Amino acid sequence: MDDTEFIFGVDLDGVVSDFYGAMREIAAAWLDKPMESLTENVSFGLEEWKIDEFGGYERLHRFAVTQRDLFRGMKPVKNASKILRKLSAKGIRIRIITNRLFLKYSHKATITQTVDWLDSYDIPYWDLCFMKDKGAVGADLYIDDAPHNIEALRANGCDCIVFSNSTNIGLPGPRADNWYEVEDLALRAREKWLTGAPGLFEDDI
Repeated sequence: MDDTEFIFGVDLDGVVSDFYGAMREIAAAWLDKPMESLTENVSFGLEEWKIDEFGGYERLHRFAVTQRDLFRGMKPVKNASKILRKLSAKGIRIRIITNRLFLKYSHKATITQTVDWLDSYDIPYWDLCFMKDKGAVGADLYIDDAPHNIEALRANGCDCIVFSNSTNIGLPGPRADNWYEVEDLALRAREKWLTGAPGLFEDDI
């Protein structure tokens, strides 16, 4: 790989794919409740939907993947596909990094659905990594929405953009509320990276 390539480590769920929107629809059917009764302002783990008494998050997640093709049916976050294509066309290497393989016995379905979904929306990527420790994969810049991932990356000295949603309120920036802001931050970070300066956001964000 060319060592002048800027690598952008991109999370999928809640960043590129509308994970919480899809899970809300599936959870409504699983709980036999009107979707409107499930708040959109959730925390990580979806405890606001009171799913623990029905088997909890892991059981709902397994149902969503194995019975409702969760990762194939999600809609992309608005403008995510388009902006990723623009960033790729400008020479940024897109490295998808996701922790979707956290449940046993559903790996084949998860991987197949993920690849099909990425291809169906023409999302460019050079690398597809299924990893819990995202910093171990290696990227020059990351974007994530899960608070524990963001905190772990930053604790290891990795530059990470927070993609805003209700699960990460209160985390410090750099932060993007939409994909146009992601585009701006990524391009600015790449320009600073090309100069060899550490701390991609220390001076201007």
